[in-house]
Amino acid sequence: MNPLIHQSSDGTRVVRLTPGKRILFLTKDLELIRKQLAGEVDLTMADVRPEDLLDDINTDTMTPAWVCFRHKPEDIALDAYAGLVDANGERVFGTRALMDGNFEVIVSGQRKGTGSSRETAPQCEKWSGIHLVVASSFAPIHERNNLNLGQLMANYGQLARLQAGESLPLEELTGQYDPVTRVMLESGGLFAFNAMYARGEAAVPVPQTPARPMTMAEKILAHKLVGTDGNTFVRPGDVCLVSVDGGYSHEFTTAQVHHFLAQEYGSDYQVQNPSKFAVFEDHLLYATGVARMAPFADKIQTLRDLQNEFQRHTGVRDYSAKNGISPGICHQVAREQFVDPGDFIQATDSHTCMGGGGNALTYGVGATEYAGLIYSGFTFVQVPESIRFDLVGELDSGCTAKDVMLFILDRYAKREDTLDRVMEFGGPGLASLSMDERATLCNMATECSAKSGICEADAKTIDWIVAHRPGTQRADLQARTVAPDAEAVYDGGRFTIDLSQIQPMVAEPGDPTYGKNIADLGDVRIDIAYAGSCTAGKEDDFDYYARVLQEALDQGLKVAEGVSMIVQYGSETVRDYAKAKGYDKIFAKAGVRVIEPGCGACIGCGPGVSDTADQVTVSAINRNFQGRSGPGKLYLASPLTVAASAIMGRITAYHPGMFQREQVPG
Repeated sequence: MNPLIHQSSDGTRVVRLTPGKRILFLTKDLELIRKQLAGEVDLTMADVRPEDLLDDINTDTMTPAWVCFRHKPEDIALDAYAGLVDANGERVFGTRALMDGNFEVIVSGQRKGTGSSRETAPQCEKWSGIHLVVASSFAPIHERNNLNLGQLMANYGQLARLQAGESLPLEELTGQYDPVTRVMLESGGLFAFNAMYARGEAAVPVPQTPARPMTMAEKILAHKLVGTDGNTFVRPGDVCLVSVDGGYSHEFTTAQVHHFLAQEYGSDYQVQNPSKFAVFEDHLLYATGVARMAPFADKIQTLRDLQNEFQRHTGVRDYSAKNGISPGICHQVAREQFVDPGDFIQATDSHTCMGGGGNALTYGVGATEYAGLIYSGFTFVQVPESIRFDLVGELDSGCTAKDVMLFILDRYAKREDTLDRVMEFGGPGLASLSMDERATLCNMATECSAKSGICEADAKTIDWIVAHRPGTQRADLQARTVAPDAEAVYDGGRFTIDLSQIQPMVAEPGDPTYGKNIADLGDVRIDIAYAGSCTAGKEDDFDYYARVLQEALDQGLKVAEGVSMIVQYGSETVRDYAKAKGYDKIFAKAGVRVIEPGCGACIGCGPGVSDTADQVTVSAINRNFQGRSGPGKLYLASPLTVAASAIMGRITAYHPGMFQREQVPG
């Protein structure tokens, strides 16, 4: 149980601060953080305005990739917040700084925990002695990970009262949650709740929601309620146990899942439905080829070894690398091979939502939650709200779905319209987008701090799956598809996006929400153009890269001098497709480096990362947090923009005919 929870004299439970313990305020003034860590100053809520606090603290900041090479939480906590650096690239938190600071409360601004689903982020706080996390708002996966770990969360007003010496009723901090989440949080987290459930000391009643129109996400969850015939109804806020159809983990996360399962259920634990769960070796395949990652080779190999041990123990699908080559990025391979329409899929990665392009409900969870669901076959869910985007028109030839998402990030995510909601995509304009482009829409839902993204199904959905899985029956797939009811309620609102009005965009360095039209960007010279990742390593993306590069070659142009362009396949299927089209020859002629399938520069673990702070990268990946892909400045852009920029040597929007000699400087 959380040590801040105490039994009062009248038998009620209260929360109070521990005398002598400290509170750490994560301020925009990094020197002030350093002074707090050094014990030179202690602050109260009266000393700090909400606007003084750091917003959008992402999980890479809390636990950078190299910290995640450890799988035991107590080791991860040693370098809590190692990714928070100053303007000179110097760490604000040294090793053991949080752990040795005698802190039990940590305070920040809006959208705490954006970015990946890595549970290591809240773990680094808990195992450093933090037991109360205070913020204006939380990214959904990060909030859920805190709940699963039994971490209390509070607002600024509550903290001010606690600092004044008050004892707050526990229900004041937990009353915002549904009854089941409250029991889980108050009992110490998910594993404690699961033990209570197994002993019959806790229950999750089936929702008694009357018949009502439902969104796609609501329909999928309603159909999979444990203990029902699937003909029930749910509404946002309902709490339920839901069967999970499948999921996956990768070498960044599997070791911790294995560790938790053995700790909780014994070394002979078993999992449910292993044929539709999987492990992937994709994230760290090229890590040791990056100079700053090379010192961690032994730890990376330990993660691989533990994943192999987990796979042998459980019998889940094995997508390990063979002869040093990965089958591909987990999200891409999963959608190609085993995510079906109507599925409910959970995996230990925030971009799991990419599967929603195929009309499934898919989103990322932390290691604790994944361990629990793969062991039991079901998981505890609070039905999320939805926000609807009706697409009309068609994209200009210089735009892709990536530009649509950069627009949504700038327009809707900034004001938190998408926060913790399922982004539902439909409308006549969706028909103009391929399945790969729909996957891009859903992939980047997590950048919007959304719960997930999901697209309506149509003939393209069925055709694409059948093409990638020979022998699959069309009628079976069609029967699985889910459509929203005409009168479905969208708590986040319903918005129309005219695709014909979308312009080529970038996200400026630091965060995916820093959107800007390229026409307004000015002259930005580049050193690196990276084309790959789950967001931009699909078949359509390679069509885009090849189209631009071939047009340049036709005009006698190659990648600009001084620019390094790298393309990386998202899967073996994509690689085989591209080679069959002859794209490998185009890449070679244009001076492009080609990398086998897998993750890489997107998480700073492969070719394409910057080496110095003054380097500028334009990249087709999905997030550009400081330091994520090296110390340089990173702009997010569409595949078309990345390829065009590589030729021009500066960030440039693509348009047909742009490489005619009279239009190209020099």
